[in-house]
Amino acid sequence: MTISIAARCERTGAFGVAISSSSPAVGSRCPNVRAGVGAVSSQNVTDPSLGPALLDALESGLGAHEALAKVSSVATHPEFRQLTVVDNTGESAVYSGEKSLGINAEVTAKNVAAAGNMLANSDVIQAMVDSFSATSDNELADRLIQALEAGVKAGGEAGPVHSAAVVVATEVSWPTTNLRIDWDENPISKLRDLYKVWAPQSQDYLTRALNPNSAPSYGVPGDE
Repeated sequence: MTISIAARCERTGAFGVAISSSSPAVGSRCPNVRAGVGAVSSQNVTDPSLGPALLDALESGLGAHEALAKVSSVATHPEFRQLTVVDNTGESAVYSGEKSLGINAEVTAKNVAAAGNMLANSDVIQAMVDSFSATSDNELADRLIQALEAGVKAGGEAGPVHSAAVVVATEVSWPTTNLRIDWDENPISKLRDLYKVWAPQSQDYLTRALNPNSAPSYGVPGDE
C-alpha cells in the first residue's frame, strides 16, 4: 500500500519526504515537512491530522522519539497508524501499529526514517535507506526519489502503485519542492520526470517569492 522515507540533509539542514502508494493522491495526505523543525509521514490507514501534530510536538522542543510517543499515545485508533519522524538533530523514529497492513517494515538511521506496509518483501525498506545513505552529495529531493526507486528495485509494494510525491522544506515557511503524481500507472517514473523539469527552475521560483525585482523572466510568451 505505501512506502515512504523521511529525511534530513545533514549538509544543508533541509527536510524532505518521498512516498508512493497504491491509493490515489498520497501526497495530499501523508507527507509533512517544516523548515528547521522536521519531516514526518503519517500512513497505513492514514490519519492526516497526525503529521501536523508531530511537527508541532517537534517544534515545542521534543525530540523525535518523545514526539512520537506523545502523539501516538493520544491518537485515535493508533493500532492502524504507521508514523515516521526525523527531527532537527537528525534523530529518527518510527511507530508501526499492530494493525499495520500486510508485510510491513521500518528502518531508522541518523537523519533518516523509512517505513512501508503491504510490501513485496521485508528487504524493501532497508534498500531505501541504503540508497539514501549512499547519495549524500546529491540534492535532497533527488536522494529521496532515488530511495523510492531503490525500494521498487528491491520489490516495492506487493501490488500496483498509483501515486507518488516528494516534498522538501529548506529555509522558508513553505515547501520549496512539492511535487505530486496523483494517479498514474507509473507514478515514481513520472515523479522522476517531473523533478527533472522542476529542479533547474526551483531556485528561480524561490527568488520570485523573496526578491521579485531580481527574478528571471518566466520565458513564456508575454513575459519576454
